[in-house]
Amino acid sequence: MEIERINDTTIKFFITYNDIERRGFDKEEIWYSRERGEELFFDMMSEVSDQEKFEMNGPLWVQVHALEKGLEVIVTRGQMNDGNVKLEIPLEDDTDSDVDKNIVDMLDQQFSSDGENEAARDHTLSVVIGFRDFEDIISLSRTFEENVHTGLYHFEETYFVYVTIDDSYTDEEQDNMLSRMLEFGYESDVTIHRILEYGKTILEEDALQTIKNQFS
Repeated sequence: MEIERINDTTIKFFITYNDIERRGFDKEEIWYSRERGEELFFDMMSEVSDQEKFEMNGPLWVQVHALEKGLEVIVTRGQMNDGNVKLEIPLEDDTDSDVDKNIVDMLDQQFSSDGENEAARDHTLSVVIGFRDFEDIISLSRTFEENVHTGLYHFEETYFVYVTIDDSYTDEEQDNMLSRMLEFGYESDVTIHRILEYGKTILEEDALQTIKNQFS
């Protein structure tokens, strides 16, 4: 996959249809199966994140160009400012490009329209936290009392806790909780979608509370 960094908020990459098939996806199904299309997108974005340190936080604007030998994908990360979303989208001459509306809708509705209205709808915070040792998770479980959703997973010899803090907490409270959790682990670049696809689910719900009860 060829990756080009346009600027701080925009990334462009090209993937051939052969590369798509090597990743376990059928060339045809990605156009008609929203679920498989999203799986491919997250797989590609995980590779982009690993190589270019491009984080998928905040709303995303996604444009997909269907070319003869593969897909060209442009992803722009929106900037949140006082509840407003700012998108700095690079202008290109698209007169010769074939933009496939099906896959654009499939991805764009998920990451752009939903993202732009996220501030008005809720302030749910979701993050994947990696841990260098399982003992660090045990230590975290003994000090963390708040009621948040946590799942425990294992992927590539690393334990991950996927944390979701809903909008019953203020932004300040969410930041405070996340900071306390990161004293025991680190914010991971690996997406939860990649972990669910290739990793192992250990505890899908109430992970920290269950660990606390088991190792108290």
